[in-house]
Amino acid sequence: MVTQQAPENGQPANSSQGSSRRAHKEKPSVDEWLPINKSRNAKWWYSAFHNVTAMVGAGVLGLPYAMSELGWGPGVTVLVVSWIITLYTLWQMVELHESVPGKRLDRYHELGQQAFGEKLGLWIVVPQQLVVEVSLNIVYMVTGGQSLKKFHDVICDGRCKDIKLTFFIMMFASVQFFLSQLPDFNSISGVSLAAAVMSLSYSTIAWGASVDKGKLPDVDYDLRATTTPGKVFGFFAGLGTMAFAYSGHNVVLEIQATIPSTPENPSKKPMWKGVVVAYIIVAICYFPVSLVGYWAFGNAVDDDILITLNRPKWLIAAANMMVVIHVIGSYQVYAMPVFDMMETVLVKKLRFTPGLPLRLVARTVYVAFTMFIGITFPFFDGLLSFFGGLAFAPTTYYICIVIGVLLMVLSPIGGLRNIILKAKTYKFYQ
Repeated sequence: MVTQQAPENGQPANSSQGSSRRAHKEKPSVDEWLPINKSRNAKWWYSAFHNVTAMVGAGVLGLPYAMSELGWGPGVTVLVVSWIITLYTLWQMVELHESVPGKRLDRYHELGQQAFGEKLGLWIVVPQQLVVEVSLNIVYMVTGGQSLKKFHDVICDGRCKDIKLTFFIMMFASVQFFLSQLPDFNSISGVSLAAAVMSLSYSTIAWGASVDKGKLPDVDYDLRATTTPGKVFGFFAGLGTMAFAYSGHNVVLEIQATIPSTPENPSKKPMWKGVVVAYIIVAICYFPVSLVGYWAFGNAVDDDILITLNRPKWLIAAANMMVVIHVIGSYQVYAMPVFDMMETVLVKKLRFTPGLPLRLVARTVYVAFTMFIGITFPFFDGLLSFFGGLAFAPTTYYICIVIGVLLMVLSPIGGLRNIILKAKTYKFYQ
């Protein structure tokens, strides 16, 4: 008969082992600390409003302008076909989330690694995903600042002192400095829900006010450029703006990672239910704004349709504040995967200690970076088409490789041209 000896300190062996196990359980792993893996208790409606917040944003306000660069035929075709293709590619991603038995592909780059290998998958996916997410955050900085300025100008009606756009971008960024400290996707669900409601509200105001204002007496539906090079580059830029409007795929896997999954009820079921609801809302937002806005103003529409609409003042002021609230949420939805990548590298590669100080410094630096770039290059329409086209094929339209690659090459050309033309007369930080 073998007897178990007590350890030298007099404590039973099983007690010591039990204490060790409890200590191990009490200390969360690094993966549990990271924002994507931290919580998996989301419901299907979380998927709906997170996807609406990710998809509908600055892009919807630029769609009438994109129509003026494309014209009726190509514009409507690209708008509708993009909706269909991106819905299908989103369905593919939802299905692929748990395509490997016993494993969840929680991040976009993990799907790339599964397809192309551990190292090559990272090099193919991560740079392009970062381009989309960081550029979106920059554009949202500009959009938030511009909408705040428009709200101020409409309310003051010339009675207040003019304030530079730079300061409004800084005001918008101050909110992001605070919200960026929320730890994970589920913690920003309230912000995301408010953003989704606002997106539907200001989109309705945009096309409703356009209907109320009616068609301009001398409305012109010719392409807004008058020269052949201008029309060609404008066409490319319009494609990029359309691409930007459907850029929500970059956070789909990360959103699905927050939903619980069992063999009997895999996460793809509630996720897809939320996606369908989200895409119906996307159609309700995109199609009327694009078609009615272009119908009313033709090629005289501004790159932000709310700028074109000046009456009634109280309604336009309210719509601009709704845009601000929405892009506050959109910024956080796209920033969360970036925070996850940053914190993964800092903790796993550079061996920093996970905790509040690390999160505070890393996320604050990121928000400050996007604010600085937004203040330096506040060219809304050029940023939309340039960044939208640059990351077009690999992140949203990968179902159609040839078209995706062509647009990835051509669309940024038009956007870059718009940026260069505006930069000629722009004075930095003035």
